Amino acid sequence: MGLGVSLCLGTGLAAVGMTGFLVISSLLQSAEPAWSHPAAHGSVTGAAAGAGAAQERPAADGRPDGLPGDSPLYRVGEIGEVTCRAPELDQEDPESVEAFAHDIADCLDDAWGSYFAEAGMEFSSPNRVYWHTGGHSPCGAFPTEGTAAFYCQANHGLYLGVEDVVAASAGSGRPEAYTFLLSHEYGHHVQGQARILAEFHEVRAGAPQDEADELTRRKELQANCLGGVFLGASEDSLGFGEEGRENILDDVVRRSDRGGGHTHGSADNSRMWTVHGMDRMDPGACDTWDAPEELVR
Repeated sequence: MGLGVSLCLGTGLAAVGMTGFLVISSLLQSAEPAWSHPAAHGSVTGAAAGAGAAQERPAADGRPDGLPGDSPLYRVGEIGEVTCRAPELDQEDPESVEAFAHDIADCLDDAWGSYFAEAGMEFSSPNRVYWHTGGHSPCGAFPTEGTAAFYCQANHGLYLGVEDVVAASAGSGRPEAYTFLLSHEYGHHVQGQARILAEFHEVRAGAPQDEADELTRRKELQANCLGGVFLGASEDSLGFGEEGRENILDDVVRRSDRGGGHTHGSADNSRMWTVHGMDRMDPGACDTWDAPEELVR
């Protein structure tokens, strides 16, 4: 299990179990957040919520030059059934939200730790920082406007605002929404442990803005797919069912690119990659770096 750190009002920023939390060598890595989980955008309408193009399977089209290469992560096959037991969630009780997040993170630790072991790759669980008030990470201060959760590669930190994620989800009482949020952020940790993030940052450095945005979309859509792999593998034990699955995909669409920014992927592609991970349950199906451009817009 990763280290759990809770930052609470009235206790300042005292860290629980922080020994070794900031490793000197990790500070040589990028201090840019892997992803900031924004507030949801409006309702789901039209083709973005439907089937059709959003349900098509991604198809490889030859890896473009300069993108992160092949990885042992893609060669093991399905992750296998994951058995999770999450507590009841009361979104109005911060203690309940934090306990739920810890239990899902425990399950993510077990699932991905076992998968990396099977792949013959080293793996360590992320450090968990669940905040109740503002603070600082190697990736910057938190919270920032519109940010409910993020992964910080510099210290392998999984950051989540206990009250902020509820507000960003419009006070939703659906546990599957928070499970997807965690599984997506954990997907960035999986990318980091597989050294995909290191390759991403190397390629992205100095790239023109449009190329940098495309690289970021490939990274984010892969995290959607990896999150979907976990959700598909744990779906039976978590008991979300078909309704829960659709709730997850609705949430995916709400958090896709809207308006001016184009760094997370369109509604159709965000949904498609998540569905692909849930259906295939195989990280090898999540190689967005090998996908044609139209599937990462």
